[in-house]
Amino acid sequence: MRLRDLKLTNYRNCEDLELNLDSNKILIIGKNAQGKTNILESIYILSALKSPRTANNVELINFNSEAAEINANLLKSNTDIELDYYYSREKKRELRLNKVKTTPKNFKTVLKTVLFSTADLLLLRGNPSDRRDWLDRAISQIYPAYDDRLSKYDKIRIQKNNLLKEYLKTGSSNDTLLDVYNEQLVIAGSNIIYLRKKFLKEIERIASEKHRIISETEALKIEYDCGFLNGESELEDIANAFKLSLEERKQEELRRGQSCVGPHRDDIIFYINGNEATKFASQGQQRTVVLALKLSELDIIADKAGDEPILLLDDVLAELDDIRQNYLLKSINSNTQTIITSVDTILFEEEFLKDVKIYKIEDGHIL
Repeated sequence: MRLRDLKLTNYRNCEDLELNLDSNKILIIGKNAQGKTNILESIYILSALKSPRTANNVELINFNSEAAEINANLLKSNTDIELDYYYSREKKRELRLNKVKTTPKNFKTVLKTVLFSTADLLLLRGNPSDRRDWLDRAISQIYPAYDDRLSKYDKIRIQKNNLLKEYLKTGSSNDTLLDVYNEQLVIAGSNIIYLRKKFLKEIERIASEKHRIISETEALKIEYDCGFLNGESELEDIANAFKLSLEERKQEELRRGQSCVGPHRDDIIFYINGNEATKFASQGQQRTVVLALKLSELDIIADKAGDEPILLLDDVLAELDDIRQNYLLKSINSNTQTIITSVDTILFEEEFLKDVKIYKIEDGHIL
């Protein structure tokens, strides 16, 4: 898989930007706030239909414009494909595949990406929601329908929360409707937990080996932290445990006016040599974990999709030491198209830069 070109129209500070990407390695250099990250964000949106930086897509639109557009051409399995993304201030979104309107589900099956940014380096120190978001984005690259399951679960949870809040106001509960919501949450939520656990098991297998190579001696373990599970991994067992927990905590949920049980409360815990990394690991150790995770994402998506995803490295090399920089750059498959942003070229060896197409960006324009 390879992007051939990218065109941004009124996208953040890129009012009219065109980029030839027909190369295995592309380096985009420029000072902060010039548009480097905007380019990588736009490519990621073409693969996930969501921004890794904001939940409000109106922020993608240039201040002086009514709509933003992203247009790209890519080569996939020896086939030329054109992707067009349009979003207006009225929150109207239009997706086109080879100039024909298409559904989000079809659109998301085309382009696969792995984004590694400076924000990812804080993954272990961040909130549980940050780790859930990382996990959900990674799974969505492999199973496009996963986003639909998340949306369905959240919709039901919001409806249930509204019912619980109504109980706080009136003191009267609609037990029949609450049971219906809980049954629906068990079905949708159990599927989410099942896929999360399955993905983490696979990524642990690959990431633990990469982590061992970088650290030389340390062992990485990854655990899915769900309050009502005791090792259950089969879908039916997860559903039964979820249902039981909802029954046990029904009065607590009524008292608090919110859903206290489900995948929206779960976390991912990383262990280095048996010690919880968020509490005991150094900054360098935590960055090694994240590096291993991102490279493992790349391997898993390539295996499941049957094609190399696009690797997007957003200013991340400046935050890694020489050992981790070298491991990252040398680990990238020669068939993997890699688009890198950086302040300058000083971090890169001359040998690496020989095969790199370099662009400079300033104020949203390629110089």
